Amino acid sequence: MKKKLSVLLCMLLVLTLLAACGEKQPAPAAGGEEPAAEEFEPVKFRLAHVVNENDSFHTAAVKFKELVEERTEGKVEIEIHPNATLGDERTLLEGMQMGTVDMGVITNGPIANFVPEVAVFELPFLFSNREEVYGVLDGDVGQEILGKMENVNLKGLAFAERGFRNLTNSKKAVTTPDDMKGLRIRVMENPVYIDTFQALGANTVPMAWTETLTALQQGTIDGQENPVVVIHSFKLDETQKHLSLSRHSYSPATIMMSLNAFNKLPVDIQEIMETSAQEAAVYVRGVNTEEEEVLLQELKDRGMEVTEVDVAAFQAAVQSVYEKYRGQYGEYMDKIQAQLNK
Repeated sequence: MKKKLSVLLCMLLVLTLLAACGEKQPAPAAGGEEPAAEEFEPVKFRLAHVVNENDSFHTAAVKFKELVEERTEGKVEIEIHPNATLGDERTLLEGMQMGTVDMGVITNGPIANFVPEVAVFELPFLFSNREEVYGVLDGDVGQEILGKMENVNLKGLAFAERGFRNLTNSKKAVTTPDDMKGLRIRVMENPVYIDTFQALGANTVPMAWTETLTALQQGTIDGQENPVVVIHSFKLDETQKHLSLSRHSYSPATIMMSLNAFNKLPVDIQEIMETSAQEAAVYVRGVNTEEEEVLLQELKDRGMEVTEVDVAAFQAAVQSVYEKYRGQYGEYMDKIQAQLNK
């Protein structure tokens, strides 16, 4: 009897072990570290920019925030800090590199000090219209350059828009490069802009935007260059009598974040961040296009004198800029021209 009982117990033990071996064990998380989306703890990110709430940067930031918070069901919350409350754009970029700032909407000019390739987009008179710009930014060239931001611990999410830039000044109407001589013009701290305006005969004053308004009010500089939306939102007509529609360069803006912060997110949340940024970028481009003529008319109504420029004369005057930067940006210049010529 005892022998039969022992045999029966052994059989039960074998069956139990076989059943245990047949059970599927949970697979480890990819890389062993990344949290599953359902286990992701809610997080709050600070997104900063240097302009006011009337500016297109803020429009892009608000749209991005709405899309991300809706699609993550509140797991990602974005807190917007406008008006340079967290620092100028260089400070914000350095903060994102170090992880003290999470996100930003940043003008292309300062980014070029960290990722030189982005400056190719701002070569003078490179683009004739918005359609050309968007095809390049959203195409292979733009996405390749956006990816290069990861080399400096930044994550470029999408190219939004600062827009086509125009010249303003307090002294005289400017229609040809000869009219530029002697004018002290604020430019971004970016070598392409410095070289462009020196080629046009201006005295360039590289300066952060946070300092520019005071300099214009005090008369230490005569003028500056920016898109119509900036000229309007900052009421530059109060210190600048003349607006020249030079459209001398197109300035992208990047919706971006700290690469370290991005890499801590689950893959599905990362995808939401990228698609939401691109949709916010497309949205703000549309808003800018619709509003520009309205804003321009309001500037005229407020007393600003608006003139067209001799584009051919300006283009001829800046050929030295292309010659100087061909060695640095030649590959991308050729790729852009090839796409524009399709």
